[in-house]
Amino acid sequence: MLDANIKAQLKAYLEKLQRPIELVASLDDSAKAQEMRGLLVDITALSSKVSLRENGNATLRPSFAIGQPGEAPRITFAGIPMGHEFTSLVLALLQTGGHPPKVDAAVIEQIKALPGSFNFETFISLSCHNCPDVVQALNLMAVLNPNVTSTMIDGGMFQGEVERRKIMAVPTVFQGDAEFGAGRMSIEEIIAKLDTGAAARDAEKINAKEAYDVLVVGGGPAGAAAAIYAARKGIRTGLLAERFGGQVMDTLAIENFISVKATDGPKLAMGLEEHVKDYDVDVMNLQRATQLIPGDLIEIKLENGASVKSKSVILSTGARWREMNVPGEQEYRGKGVAYCPHCDGPLFKGKRVAVIGGGNSGVEAAIDLAGIVGHVTLLEFDGQLRADAVLQKKLHSLPNVTVIVKALSTEVTGNGEKVNGLIYKDRDTDEVKRIDLEGIFVQIGLLPNTDWLKGTVGLSNRGEIEIDAKGQTDVPGVFAAGDCTTVPYKQIIIAMGAGATASLAAFDHLIRTSAPA
Repeated sequence: MLDANIKAQLKAYLEKLQRPIELVASLDDSAKAQEMRGLLVDITALSSKVSLRENGNATLRPSFAIGQPGEAPRITFAGIPMGHEFTSLVLALLQTGGHPPKVDAAVIEQIKALPGSFNFETFISLSCHNCPDVVQALNLMAVLNPNVTSTMIDGGMFQGEVERRKIMAVPTVFQGDAEFGAGRMSIEEIIAKLDTGAAARDAEKINAKEAYDVLVVGGGPAGAAAAIYAARKGIRTGLLAERFGGQVMDTLAIENFISVKATDGPKLAMGLEEHVKDYDVDVMNLQRATQLIPGDLIEIKLENGASVKSKSVILSTGARWREMNVPGEQEYRGKGVAYCPHCDGPLFKGKRVAVIGGGNSGVEAAIDLAGIVGHVTLLEFDGQLRADAVLQKKLHSLPNVTVIVKALSTEVTGNGEKVNGLIYKDRDTDEVKRIDLEGIFVQIGLLPNTDWLKGTVGLSNRGEIEIDAKGQTDVPGVFAAGDCTTVPYKQIIIAMGAGATASLAAFDHLIRTSAPA
């Protein structure tokens, strides 16, 4: 099942086990069960501390659980955790075996203190790069708290469960019979949903903080670079992040980050966070800014009621997926309307889907989906596709793709539970047409996360923060960087450079404004 290189790496990891663990298999006669057995046999052969038992009684088969001998296992994999989920498997083995997790001590104590019992089931696809974060977080909670169980369910393997639960996006987490959450969630976000007093405690701690010299709002590439450059100057630096990594976390392949031939978004985001933590930066994660109040000390108000003050501020709030803004889109979001083809594509195997957008993102999505779904219809508002020629050539070579240009999407239709079609207008003839389908993937660009700044900081007609060559806005002491600004090209490497520029400009501002008259 595992090749020699992976076996060698896994063997080295398993040497870190501090106590015995037991794999409990619940198999059937399927080919997937034999594949799973092969994986489990390979794992047990790599460490004397790992044993295998094949008399499991799980309802979902094939599946296997990981626990300590003599105890009921609390982590289950209903599916073969390869691809993006292989790391989830390795961490589950190590953490069940006593290897300490790389999590703050305060988070560990918060998990151990959670009241009540929680049985989590996470539906994933093996191509989803958002899913492992959720699976790994819930698995760790199951390791640390005996009242928590975590089951990963591969939607591609258990299509019947997907249909029964009416799941059309991953990751989707159930707690018992109720949906707990959908989409990427960090362990801190999950705990915050369970520990209702956490937000109030966070607000109290933040309100007690002294003013910063530089406060960075946003934890993407621009924000990380700004924070590092500020901290290296030896000044008091804070960073507010709604989600560390930002839009990068939703990026799969990154092949144009100079000196790094290939990486992916989650890996890059992890590197950004580790680099920031190497410096004296006060990171305040899971914090959404709601208002900026200019002054000698600039104030940032937060959604949880807290506020933070600083002598200078760097806005690096990034961007989000642009929506179609048509009837039915919000109603069927997560019920057929999706924004990540890599994550949700496998749930539409053999079905009819549409991709909205003819740029590079839209055409790449259509190409990827064509290998999974039954048929793809790509709709572009303009009279021609805007993607690179090499992508267009590949797209037109695919037999199960239809391209429609000059198409204005006007409505998403459904049966009350899920999408069943898309209505669009032919911009040449004004004829209204309908496509019967089960999924719609929206790929029409990004919107800057600047709604909360309207009326305070100068914005362009696209909502981007207007900046000069140094990243200065029209508000003294307020700088900006990255995809939320008027910088002409939205690229990771450009955002990092812009973050560094804004940080250096903020430092220059501090020197000049603190100098005696």
